[in-house]
Amino acid sequence: MVMAAAGAHRPGPLKQQNKAHKGGKHSGSSQRRAGGRVPVKAQPRRRLRDLNRVDRRHQALQLRRQRKETVLAEKRSLGSRDGPPHLVVVVLLHSRAAAQDSLRLLQSQDSAAVRADEGGAGGFALLCPRLKQRWRFVTAQAGDLYAVLDLAKVADSLLFILDPVDGWDSAGEHCLSCLFAQGLPSYALAVPGGTDLPPKKRIDARKKLSKCIEKRFPEAKLFPLNTEQESSLLLRHLSSQKQRHLAFRARRAHLLARAAEFVPSQDSDLVGTLKVSGFVRGQPLHVNSLVHIVGHGDFQLSQVDAPPDPLCLNPRVVKGQKRSQQDMEVQDDSGNGAVEMEEDVKVLMKADPSKQESLQSEVVPDPMEGEQTWPTEEELQEAEDSLKANRRVVKVPKGTSKYQAAWIVDDGEEGSEKDDDDDEDDNMDDDLMEEAISQEGESSEEEEEAGEEESETMTVPECLRDEQYDEKMEEDEQMLERYKQERMDEMFPDEMDTPRDVPARVRFQKYRGLKSFRTSPWDPKENLPRDYARIFQFQDFSRTRKNLFRQIEKEETEGASVGWYVTLHVCNVPVSVMESFKEGKPLVLFSLLPHEQKMSVLNFLVRRHPGNSEPVRAKEELIFHCGFRRFRASPLFSQHTSADKHKLERFLRPDAALVVTVYAPITFPPASVLLFKQRSNGMHDLIATGSLLSVDPDRIVIKRLVLSGHPFKIFTKMAVVRYMFFNREDVMWFKPVELRTKWGRRGHIKEPLGTHGHMKCHFDGQLKSQDTVLLNLYKRVFPKWTYDPHVPEPVPWVRSESALPEQEVEME
Repeated sequence: MVMAAAGAHRPGPLKQQNKAHKGGKHSGSSQRRAGGRVPVKAQPRRRLRDLNRVDRRHQALQLRRQRKETVLAEKRSLGSRDGPPHLVVVVLLHSRAAAQDSLRLLQSQDSAAVRADEGGAGGFALLCPRLKQRWRFVTAQAGDLYAVLDLAKVADSLLFILDPVDGWDSAGEHCLSCLFAQGLPSYALAVPGGTDLPPKKRIDARKKLSKCIEKRFPEAKLFPLNTEQESSLLLRHLSSQKQRHLAFRARRAHLLARAAEFVPSQDSDLVGTLKVSGFVRGQPLHVNSLVHIVGHGDFQLSQVDAPPDPLCLNPRVVKGQKRSQQDMEVQDDSGNGAVEMEEDVKVLMKADPSKQESLQSEVVPDPMEGEQTWPTEEELQEAEDSLKANRRVVKVPKGTSKYQAAWIVDDGEEGSEKDDDDDEDDNMDDDLMEEAISQEGESSEEEEEAGEEESETMTVPECLRDEQYDEKMEEDEQMLERYKQERMDEMFPDEMDTPRDVPARVRFQKYRGLKSFRTSPWDPKENLPRDYARIFQFQDFSRTRKNLFRQIEKEETEGASVGWYVTLHVCNVPVSVMESFKEGKPLVLFSLLPHEQKMSVLNFLVRRHPGNSEPVRAKEELIFHCGFRRFRASPLFSQHTSADKHKLERFLRPDAALVVTVYAPITFPPASVLLFKQRSNGMHDLIATGSLLSVDPDRIVIKRLVLSGHPFKIFTKMAVVRYMFFNREDVMWFKPVELRTKWGRRGHIKEPLGTHGHMKCHFDGQLKSQDTVLLNLYKRVFPKWTYDPHVPEPVPWVRSESALPEQEVEME
């Protein structure tokens, strides 16, 4: 029996496990087992998992149909009777491109009426009742980059006019680079002219132009524009093509002014109310929200009116008034295109002061906030008693003020020695003053004599060309110095020589050492500058943005709907806005989302534009085009990483994406950004393009500073290092900071040797004689508050004949 028990079989881990019997699972036994208890029924969060395959396919088909119907409805409403007119901006890409002939062909459509705009950017409206379509064509001024960018912000389509031989010139290339970086809406390419060329050369020129256009516009089609039939085909293409959406304008109401009127205020003629008329686009416009006039600033609205639509396809006949067919036809010289009657102007909305958005952009900091400085009654009484005790009666001359009397000293208060010293000082001051006056008189006489002598013998050169040329040498020397600094920063990143005249512990007292740049903690609220008391900060910016966009998509806001022709009463607008509108500049308005007028810290992710190679240093003034805003600021450059600390870059790198940090008004991404740099001659160069990354004042930008030393004597793991410091106290001060070498060794300072900065260091391995010992110091940096919303207009770009690649031209 013992043998049998010892040799019994035991099942291993691979024994077959059969399914258990499911007896008693039927409804009767389960109810008896439950004893009347009802289990809690959990509601599933998503019913999608419970759908079978056929239902899921049916649901996807429904969503696809809904999206398709939304796109079709949007396309049908654009340019229709209920929607805004189809806004087409004509952009000339070459100096030889003919715009007038092209616009004249577009105006000569069958059964179409033409109406001229009132002032401003000019242009005309084209009404086709037979096609139930209406267009508005606006021509951007040639060479005005800001006008092209502002019009492209609100345009439904861009019509590029090309030269039949060269396509576009250097100014056109610069304009295209800016438009692609800002965001390109739907576009079409038209090529007028070329009929004077022989047929064979005409075909060859068209092939060469098509080949060059493939790089910029891969799926574009060239439309010749020489006859009325070709112009009708172009209009059909513009009305039927797929519309591209720009994210920063799709969530905001925007408007291009068709007419404007300035009413000065009672206090001053320089500020008043600007009445802007135009069609609402994008989102409904509410009177209580703020509006931003591109290039001029943020303003409040006081009232929104609804005048009669001047571009109505089928004007209605007012009862009691007879209007002939000739009156209903639209004339070219008409100003408004329709008879406006005062009784037809309706007031849609008036601003509610309790609900209106405030123009406050900065927090007014209280320097005494958090300090208990309000005196008590006992302290006030003690101060009054001390003042009474300190009062004294002094004889003063007649007419002496209280402030002067406080400085008058009695005879018994100070000794005679002090008075003697004061008298001696007064006498010395008088003597020095007389000597200075005499010397000044002698020097002035000598200067007059020298001037008379020079005036007799001075000759004026006939040609000042060399002197004017030499004036540019200072700019060349400055540029050469920047190139040297950029080259040194590439070869020796963040390295700096230890000063000899100032102790290192004093010069670098704001820096600290970190054991690890990636993992060492750094409090984002530590030692903030005073400018941080003026900005606004979100508790969770991404959540606020998500909730705001969800509210825009789902909730229907009250206000002027998309497609309405309205007149906005903008308050406290300077008269310069109206003057620029009369000069032909486009007047573009954008409604602001909540909080978008407030200042904060914006971070942009940019990449260097390949067409610019000049060095750009950090904290150098640049011009920003962020979404619908443009401003000037001095930014910081930092690396784009996923860590909580980001190293400062002293120059804008051409080979990597960098983060640009500035103080600017809050803008909700997505939004494109363009960085320009102004030359001395007034031209603006595009240096970088990108997008808005975040609005985060807690983003830590760390400036690294590297002190270098050289091994003097090397032992097994010990080395004597010199030239890093030059006194014993600095060595003791920076002793806790870890050392590293360019060849990967790590170590620390053990003790100083002598009094001239030599130190004994211990490393994790033997050093090479050609190695360099480095010590890293870190400091958090902040951008400068140099935000300026007023940006000067750029000088027109210098044009050259062609901007097409030379290889393509020589191919022919």
